[in-house]
Amino acid sequence: MTVAILRRTAILLASVLAASIVVFLFMAVLPGDPAQVALGVNATPELVERTRQEFGLDRPLLTQYLEWMGGVLTGDFGTSYVTREAIGPQLLDRLGVTLWLVGAGMLVALLIAIPFGTVAAVRHRKPSGALVSALSQFGVAVPAFLAGIVLVQIFAVRLGWLPSGGWTPPNQDPVEWLRGLILPALSLGLVQGAVLTRYVRSAVLDVGREDYIRTARSKGLRPYPALVRHGLRNAAIPVVTVLGLQLATLLVGAVVVEKVFVLPGMGSMLLDSVAARDLLTVQGIVLVLVVAVLVVNFVVDVLYAVLDPRLRAS
Repeated sequence: MTVAILRRTAILLASVLAASIVVFLFMAVLPGDPAQVALGVNATPELVERTRQEFGLDRPLLTQYLEWMGGVLTGDFGTSYVTREAIGPQLLDRLGVTLWLVGAGMLVALLIAIPFGTVAAVRHRKPSGALVSALSQFGVAVPAFLAGIVLVQIFAVRLGWLPSGGWTPPNQDPVEWLRGLILPALSLGLVQGAVLTRYVRSAVLDVGREDYIRTARSKGLRPYPALVRHGLRNAAIPVVTVLGLQLATLLVGAVVVEKVFVLPGMGSMLLDSVAARDLLTVQGIVLVLVVAVLVVNFVVDVLYAVLDPRLRAS
């Protein structure tokens, strides 16, 4: 198992290196001059050239990449072309907001998917199971931003129970932080929970047909205790795969949800930087998001070995 983890770690590092090269080259070939964008259309050619030298844009691409990656490895993502502020501290602050949102959204999704997916599988021939399947199918078709708008209309505008947007750091006011996080987390979690419910249902149905479940039932165990004691761990293996993909989807969905609820996260920072053509900031944000997805996939691979003893033996 240790050798497998080391091999996966090497693959992760190689993937991060390849991703950094792709992100850098993609930003480098985009049309437009960052120096010209930062100075405006009325800047003189001499001033633009001096600014290009200040930004280091006149040097070879390899030199620019090595300098950028050297800074990234030490937490220095460079200085914004537009605001002239350090990008690293801003990324760190915005990443904290996005991680809280994605983590809370995934918690909501799991709290929905595991019990309802299990019920839909165990009672798949009964009206209650069919109802859960129908509701999950409806939830899959609802985009996260639309769920957010509906939730704001109900719980913020009409009932006035929760704020419609904004962000309060948890160290300043934990209660207001939690109140402000509920609606965005529900917007992400309800949709992803509907998707996960269908996968949980399918996995539990497959496990329920196994011989060891029938043996447990023949010994007197009822359906739910038999699944809990003997089936959920095996059913979790395919669900973990989908869970890794859903975490990546949550990161992408957070971009829109942060705009809907005016949250100062990575998504809103990315959209603002794209609008301002602040390419170095966009480059750093995209790299962080790609690395986050790669790390999630790495964790999923490690969880396989934890959940399945056969993989540890191999």
